[in-house]
Amino acid sequence: MNDAPASNAPRRARVRAPELGGKGGWLNTGGKEYTLADLRGRIVILDFWTFCCVNCLHVLDELRELEERHRDTVVIIGVHSPKFVHEAEHQAVVDAVERYEVEHPVLDDPELATWKQYAVRAWPTLVVIDPEGYVVAQHAGEGHAHAIETLVGELEAEHEAKGTLRRGDGPYVPPEPVATDLRFPGKALRLPGGTFLVSDTTRHQLVELAADGETVLRRIGSGERGFGADAFSEPQGLALLPDGKVAVADTVNHAIRTFDPETGEVATVAGTGKQWWQGSATSGPAREVDLSSPWDVAWWQDRLWIAMAGVHQLWTYDPATETVEAAAGTTNEGLVDGPAAEAWFAQPSGLAAAGDRLWVADSETSAVRWLDTDLVVHTAVGTGLFDFGHRDGDAAQALLQHPLGVTALPDGSVAVSDTYNHALRRYDPATGEVSTLATDLREPSDAVLVGDEGSGDPEIVVVESARHRLTRLRLPEEAVRVESVAHRTQRAATEVGPGKLRLDVIFQAPAGQKLDLRYGPSTRLLVSSTPPELLASGDGADTDLARDLVLADGVTEGVLHVSAMAASCDDDPAIEYPACHVHQQDWGVPVRVVEGGTERLALVLAGMDEGAAQE
Repeated sequence: MNDAPASNAPRRARVRAPELGGKGGWLNTGGKEYTLADLRGRIVILDFWTFCCVNCLHVLDELRELEERHRDTVVIIGVHSPKFVHEAEHQAVVDAVERYEVEHPVLDDPELATWKQYAVRAWPTLVVIDPEGYVVAQHAGEGHAHAIETLVGELEAEHEAKGTLRRGDGPYVPPEPVATDLRFPGKALRLPGGTFLVSDTTRHQLVELAADGETVLRRIGSGERGFGADAFSEPQGLALLPDGKVAVADTVNHAIRTFDPETGEVATVAGTGKQWWQGSATSGPAREVDLSSPWDVAWWQDRLWIAMAGVHQLWTYDPATETVEAAAGTTNEGLVDGPAAEAWFAQPSGLAAAGDRLWVADSETSAVRWLDTDLVVHTAVGTGLFDFGHRDGDAAQALLQHPLGVTALPDGSVAVSDTYNHALRRYDPATGEVSTLATDLREPSDAVLVGDEGSGDPEIVVVESARHRLTRLRLPEEAVRVESVAHRTQRAATEVGPGKLRLDVIFQAPAGQKLDLRYGPSTRLLVSSTPPELLASGDGADTDLARDLVLADGVTEGVLHVSAMAASCDDDPAIEYPACHVHQQDWGVPVRVVEGGTERLALVLAGMDEGAAQE
């Protein structure tokens, strides 16, 4: 085979693509297993994702149009690479593929075998393989759909001319639909009349259930993904507003909607339908400001508070002025307490208002946080991005696993929907203790307190998302006893040499584009570490995508946190209003300091690391 590119084709670095493999096998292929040889002649895009990661969900949505337009030449393969223990369960991956309407083959790789073969360092990462089986591009993070679309067009023309492009139907085989009243419900709300309103996330609807929590009274929304008066896109959080309407976190539409239970009317009160990117407005008229994957909402301190999972922040919406603003969090992902403007969150996904506290389920740090009326952020349970498990006792050493919901209880404690532990947990601020209220749930994502609070016999209704139902539980007087387990995210540490470490973030502007320098530097690099003592120098923010770090003496391991952003625009003077695109990604890179370790750490934001590529 002649591997030389056609004479008019662009010159690209290429490396032979490693074979695909995963112990969990293939989904969405009708039972067939695939090798790269089976896909020769097609453009293959590997999407390394994990279903806990909101950025991965953003990329799934970014790829939908490209996937449809190039269905006869492009095969997208999701390589599911778990962060949490629960995500390594095969049935959990099966559920996630249906939950998020993944309409391409998925390789379940619970042991990260393919992840390691491709030297992937971050969720999400996209790898483009040409029809001859060579890797020609790698993109980490979000915002790359336009670049990949351009590259796909070039590869189609190049390999059509060479005779190496094979068109036809792809390997995707849809699963058989399952009939249930709810399908992966997200959140629930008890309406004043005693009925329940549930966000039926995968069916893009709201569903009102009778007081029994089972009988369907009505459905709101067409059931088709959309952004109209009768359509939602994976709705999640619900909150009752003072005027009797219900605020809805319309997650994939990046919007806040309202639903009037009396009239059935649905309206948009915040968001444009477009996703927020770095540099976008963080306050202003609510329907003119972009949002990013709002996951839950709660009415607190005369505002609607929004868990903005997509940018690791809390925002507020003020109905009186019809404005929104970022209220807590920096957009950096992690666990940092303190004044709201300086705090770090990690995909906040659940909110509960309780007097002078706003409770937050901070899912990616497996933490329960709270905001006080002075707008200071505190952590009740949880230590960071990489530690999780199921351990009760003193909150300082207790562990959760990716909680999505938090519910205020009458005694001042909170119930935690501990999603990936399939449990309902409780944190009591009075004692500082964490206990387990119930187990054997299936991905609980929210809970609603019901019954007479003064009767001493309260009940709680749990949204069992992966069992597609609401489950009524009596709150036990004593905690359930469970065997304690603790986990750390399992990723091989990069061995680095002591002292100086060169950090290179690789970014190559897509074909036909250039860095956008109209308003100053178009790149940003933010570096920090866990523990902070790992870095003697080199932390902080700057505009250069390359930086010399110095590792401190005496610290032998830790995690480097790297956040990079680059903006590119059309490179054609004839275009009066050039289209611009933002590319961004956060990496958490475990490192171990050893003699003889690497002196250079390369992270690919977009393109190829020419220093590592070989023909």
